[in-house]
Order: sequence, then C-alpha cells, then structure tokens
Amino acid sequence: MGINTERDIEANLQIGPTDQGFVRIFIEANGTEIPMDFDPEEAEEIAEEILAAAAAARKIG
Repeated sequence: MGINTERDIEANLQIGPTDQGFVRIFIEANGTEIPMDFDPEEAEEIAEEILAAAAAARKIG
C-alpha cells in the first residue's frame, strides 16, 4: 500500500495540544487508536509539508 492506494476506510482525526506541551495527532479507525505526539517544532514542519502537498495537489487537479 502506498500514498496513491485508495482504501474504503472511515477514520476520525483529531489534532490538538496535550497537557505536556506536545501537539497530538490522534487517529481512530475500526477500533484502533493511534496517538502521535510531536514537539511544536516538529508539528510546524508537518504543517508545512501538508501545505506544500495541498499546493502540489491543486496543480494536479
């Protein structure tokens, strides 16, 4: 499975700060929970990557 492989899976995504000063991306799908914690600098890098991917997708679509 890769980035271009489509799947018919519903998932919930939550993003927010933790009480420990991290940014948590929390994914829940089919009873599986995946919490991923990042320090603020890492979270900003991820946000930049998402924005770059959105810009690239606009060019394709």
